[in-house]
Amino acid sequence: MAKLDAGTTLKRLRNRYRLVIMNDDTYEEVVTFKLSRLSVYVALSSLFVLLVGLTVALIVFTPVKYYIPGYGSAKVDREYRQLKYAYDSLDKATARQAQYIDALHKVFTGDVPMKLDTTAIQLPKEEVND
Repeated sequence: MAKLDAGTTLKRLRNRYRLVIMNDDTYEEVVTFKLSRLSVYVALSSLFVLLVGLTVALIVFTPVKYYIPGYGSAKVDREYRQLKYAYDSLDKATARQAQYIDALHKVFTGDVPMKLDTTAIQLPKEEVND
């Protein structure tokens, strides 16, 4: 396998090429570009950096950033916590009211199971003082 020399690699990057765009019907040259591999590499790298920069700017400087999971302001987090506490307290109050209404319904319909107290009471005997 041939080892590439740094000098030949640099020469290959600087070799000039011509890119010609022609009209297929008339064979007229529409546009001609003189390019090298290095210029194409630099142009594509610059385009990539520009697109990444524009994407980052779009996210940072517009409200799009709020759609990123985990990103938000402290105000929104505080409001979320307050709403969660309010929901929990309302949920507990609703459960207590449902239990109370259930108990009332059982009392009014007579479905309350009653246990009769049948244990004997031990009363002390009265002493007579004569």
